Amino acid sequence: MISINPTNVYPFLSDQLIRQQSARVNTAHTILSTGSGPGNDFIGWLNPAEVAPQSLIDDIVATAERLHDHADKMVVVGIGGSYLGTRAVVDALSPNPDAIAYAGQNVSAAYHANLLRQLDTQDYVVNVVSKSGTTTEPAVAFRVILDHLAAKYPNGVADRVVATTDKSRGALRQLATLNGYKTFPIEDAIGGRYSVLSPVGLLPIAFAGVDIHELVRGASDMYAKCTQGDITSNPILWYVATRNLLMQKGINIEVLASFEPRLHFLLEWWKQLFGESEGKNGIGLFPASVEYTTDLHSMGQYMQDGRRIVMETFLRIESGEPTLLVPDGNPIDELGYLVGRELTAVNDAAWKATATAHANGGVPNLTLNIPKLDAYHLGGLIYFFERACGISGYLMGVNPFDQPGVEDYKRGMFSLLGKPGASHSNENHPEASHIQFG
Repeated sequence: MISINPTNVYPFLSDQLIRQQSARVNTAHTILSTGSGPGNDFIGWLNPAEVAPQSLIDDIVATAERLHDHADKMVVVGIGGSYLGTRAVVDALSPNPDAIAYAGQNVSAAYHANLLRQLDTQDYVVNVVSKSGTTTEPAVAFRVILDHLAAKYPNGVADRVVATTDKSRGALRQLATLNGYKTFPIEDAIGGRYSVLSPVGLLPIAFAGVDIHELVRGASDMYAKCTQGDITSNPILWYVATRNLLMQKGINIEVLASFEPRLHFLLEWWKQLFGESEGKNGIGLFPASVEYTTDLHSMGQYMQDGRRIVMETFLRIESGEPTLLVPDGNPIDELGYLVGRELTAVNDAAWKATATAHANGGVPNLTLNIPKLDAYHLGGLIYFFERACGISGYLMGVNPFDQPGVEDYKRGMFSLLGKPGASHSNENHPEASHIQFG
């Protein structure tokens, strides 16, 4: 399914050294597999087939089809893992990614006002995604969207709203029960950033026309392939061992690099997954991303000649891309040598040249080869990263399933907005003092 090209790692790490990490990595792998580590109450995502059994997938597909009877546009209200995983798959695979609009991933007045103007002229449905229903950004956005929806459809909106939320408790669960919304569950044992292969992501992904049967099947096959603890045959363990060794050698940043614009939000999802999971206790690789060849004309300079604190992981699509040939044309542009060549071949040459140049410049890099960018293989890639993240967190000695730092900004925000019961201290708030210039 997913294979690794290690060529540009070996100048920096020997194959023998990587293999010597087998015992350490296998221990972390066992901790995850057996649920014996911290955060073990959030590993409900481990077996994709159990998270999304056939009966649930059938219900989701039927619901998506029913919603299409009302509208061709869905507004997904959510933030973080309730949003990024969905957008990663939709933007990569949907024949019509504009079928999904997003709200509540920020609290920008301009963003949401513009969205409402668009919705004025469109029939739409809503999928609100929140375990509690009280997370500030999506809760505010849902109020705004629901107010617009009720004004647009005065005869009732219950059949236009689906709530993906806690099975039995929370504000959104109460609201859904009160108003008769169709619901799908967010399991207690699945955190947001590991939830894309659950109803959190599957309903809007299905609405956007992506085959969720194949998405889950690809993840399930990756699960079956990578449950073994042998670093020589489990690519997830090899990836984890390599990035951990490079961190020990002074690498501070992992850059995920793609040569395909459709993967933009997969890169964003990956950054949340690893940043929120590993960035604790003063350790962890900082997850960043670049999109080539665009960023070769900007960030490429830093990658080639900047501080040597970076490793790169390339995503490469091996086949299945559209056939588009470079046509004959005016010889002034000096492209005669490319006439008749496929654009995919040009892009692939850019990958190979970049990986080689950056390695020669002192940047260790590896390539994850994706046989084809379709639902099956993207499901496998998503699961690859989820499992790698859990194992890597344990290898680093952190709980990969909590996010204590995220709570800090929430407490400060509640204080500033005057939430009942919140502390109202203005100490260290940036607006408490300022410097006048001019």
